[in-house]
Amino acid sequence: MNSRERFLETMRYGTPDRVPYFEEGIRRAVIKAWRKQGLPRGAVLSKMFPTDGREEIDVDLEPRPKPRKWPTSLGDLPALQRALDPYDKRRLPRRWAKRVREWQDRDHVLMLRVHRGLFISMGVMGWQRFTEVIRMLVYAPEVVHETMRIQGKFAANLAEMVLQKVDVDAAVFSEPIGENHGPLISPRMYQEFVLPSYEPLLNVLGKHGVENIIFRTFANARLLIPSILKWGFNCLWACEVNLDDMDYSDLRREFGRDLRLIGGIDLDALRHDKETIRWELEKKLPPLLADGGYIPLADGRVRQDVPYENYVYYRKFLEKVTKG
Repeated sequence: MNSRERFLETMRYGTPDRVPYFEEGIRRAVIKAWRKQGLPRGAVLSKMFPTDGREEIDVDLEPRPKPRKWPTSLGDLPALQRALDPYDKRRLPRRWAKRVREWQDRDHVLMLRVHRGLFISMGVMGWQRFTEVIRMLVYAPEVVHETMRIQGKFAANLAEMVLQKVDVDAAVFSEPIGENHGPLISPRMYQEFVLPSYEPLLNVLGKHGVENIIFRTFANARLLIPSILKWGFNCLWACEVNLDDMDYSDLRREFGRDLRLIGGIDLDALRHDKETIRWELEKKLPPLLADGGYIPLADGRVRQDVPYENYVYYRKFLEKVTKG
């Protein structure tokens, strides 16, 4: 099987030749540090360990031009709507026509990033705007509803442009909405303000046969899972979480096969020692792998505080555990 076939078979609860192995997004600074710790010069991690190719189409979801001041009233919204022109070809990746031709005959996994979630769509990049949006949810709900409606329609039209040319294996909704104790708004608010705005986009994805709708979230968003499942999401990719609250084994027992899973390996284990890594993988992975619909991956980007020796042990032991 190639990477694409392996991914789709796993997500369909089928019988892949093995589970997919994705890399955790290791940056150059980490590779540079690892060179001093024993990584051979010229060595490529994807050739040292079994690795499945994965690519994400990153379209430009920013307003053009960026607003000097994000909307706080309905009167501010026409300017935002003009800045969210989905037909501006600059929103597509560079060398778009060439990339489309390359993607027509591929064996790697291709995902499309389709939405950035509530807070970034509302312009939250710092504390001041965050507190402003929280107040708007209570005192100016019509502005939040309309902003999210505009963002949802924009994202749907942009996704339509991409999917007319390219078949993708998954759509990724980014939702940085949680902290360690839970989501920053209630499930009721999330159902009222956010999920209806995703409907046009979900309809486009359904129309083009995108099977895997991924909710890629951060910290603890457990309380939102029942709602997203009702709206058609079928995969959770949780990053940088407190794994006591977002334990994947618990999530599988609670939500069953309706919720496919990517991630779930505690990145902190890689920072400690080999025994901790071994315990983490042996404890968590076998039941999830046996049940299917699961891709093991560390729950965050591997950084310089992960020793090279630990990462090598992790990848080799991961391969051993997944092969049974």
